[in-house]
Amino acid sequence: MKVLFIVLATLSLAACGVETAGSAATAAALKKQEVEQGQKNLQQFQQKLDQATEQAQLRAEQAAGDK
Repeated sequence: MKVLFIVLATLSLAACGVETAGSAATAAALKKQEVEQGQKNLQQFQQKLDQATEQAQLRAEQAAGDK
């Protein structure tokens, strides 16, 4: 009877460890997606900023040429 109890207790504790490892893996995958999305957003922002800077530079050149 004691052996059965020890086996059941060991299996229960092992199952908790597996669940924790699965949760950690899921959290890590979500973090990776967040980082990738953040990098994508940063890249898009940089492109828009470059375009806006280019347009401002062109307008400044046109304004200087109009004088």
